[in-house]
Amino acid sequence: MTAQSPNTLIIACGALAKETILLCRQFDKNAELQCLPAGYHNRPEKIVPGLKKLLEENAHRYDRILIGYGDCGTGGSLDRLLAHYPNAMRLPGAHCYAFYTGLRTFDDMMEEELGTFFLTDYLVRHFDTLIIKGMGLDRFPELRDSYFEHYKKLVYIAQEKDQDLITKAKAAALKLGLSFEYKFVGYGALANAVSLIKDDQKVLEASSV
Repeated sequence: MTAQSPNTLIIACGALAKETILLCRQFDKNAELQCLPAGYHNRPEKIVPGLKKLLEENAHRYDRILIGYGDCGTGGSLDRLLAHYPNAMRLPGAHCYAFYTGLRTFDDMMEEELGTFFLTDYLVRHFDTLIIKGMGLDRFPELRDSYFEHYKKLVYIAQEKDQDLITKAKAAALKLGLSFEYKFVGYGALANAVSLIKDDQKVLEASSV
């Protein structure tokens, strides 16, 4: 391993796998990728134990490790874990949605309407599996009003311009009883992070805009 050719591992949420693979092919073909199950999106208590296992197995083998998670409902325990691994860092922000929009834009969107439920391309494609079945709404549809009583609208932050996905996202909003909004954001800060992965400080700076 040399400073010119760093050995990099990306550990990401399975919900980011497709986008991360595409970006690695474009910006850093030498980076390796491992993913935790996308189902952890609904089980944040599993994220830190899953990451800990992968870090214990791999941290000594890489110059740097990029964690493709925000805090993602871990209540700060993810940051406490990463404090033990100086070669590992996560993207800033509370949610993975902010990777795509950028932190400032995401904060503005949340300030505009706190009761917002976000979907990405992946979550639109797997909405029935991750949201409807994952939250038990297929078996107990009456729980919808309890789970989403504080939400007012669904915002689809799209990575690709795909009319079929827009149609599916609108149907998802209807199923949840929420108004619908569409925003094309592309790969956003996630693309910046992967493109600048050879410079740790620049990764953090680019992901915070």
